[in-house]
Amino acid sequence: MTAARAPIGVFDSGVGGLSVLRALRQALPDEDLLYAADSGHAPYGDRDAEFVIARAQAMSEFLQAAGSKAIVVACNTASVVAVAALRERCSLPIVAMEPAIKPAARATRSGVVGVLATAGTVASANVERLCRAHAGGARVLLQACPGLAECVERGELDGAATRALLRRYVEPLLRAGADTLVLGCTHYAFLVPALREIAGPGVALVDAAEAVARETVRRLGTPARGGAVAGVEHFVTTGALAPARARFSALWGPAVEVRALVGAGQ
Repeated sequence: MTAARAPIGVFDSGVGGLSVLRALRQALPDEDLLYAADSGHAPYGDRDAEFVIARAQAMSEFLQAAGSKAIVVACNTASVVAVAALRERCSLPIVAMEPAIKPAARATRSGVVGVLATAGTVASANVERLCRAHAGGARVLLQACPGLAECVERGELDGAATRALLRRYVEPLLRAGADTLVLGCTHYAFLVPALREIAGPGVALVDAAEAVARETVRRLGTPARGGAVAGVEHFVTTGALAPARARFSALWGPAVEVRALVGAGQ
């Protein structure tokens, strides 16, 4: 494989990172993208740090062995828990993501920002650091959201149970005065329609997908193929193939082909 044809590797605990993949495709239309979903071990958000680090290392090693020229960690939990360990062991450029607290603190009018994230992200020292460094005068309320990522993994984006969970997590933030909500898990981007209905038109929703895409462009420099050939996407999963194909086709586009990810510590 030539350097020009080498893909950008992207991984998440499941299908949530497809929201980041979409931003990458818009920013880099001529690059090949290899997306690896660790759905067989999802979710990461409620697991201990040792488990998350081990899975993140397994997925990054798979992407490196597959010839990727860079790795995008399209998972907030894996980023805040495991990225330091990944960078110690991997020679490729690694682009991580973190909850978009800085832009949210700049955007808030009420001075209150709510962060919706997994329990692992909320508890991480990196998120505490982000709050200290970037909150400014804003009050940042961290809300763990058990079960939400699992709803997206099951394809339950707008059902009664999903909406009940969203109300449970969002309404206390709204009562506390939050006018800006950070989507601190890539899965939550697929819940935006329901979130907007619950939060109302006056509440801004902020995520980091476009910032991750911009950072990937910066790290890669000028795309080697110069737009001459349209990029293609390849999808693999550690989970069961039939439900993966259904979820990927619903969230990414029709008739997505998903292959089994062999190895990666399975």
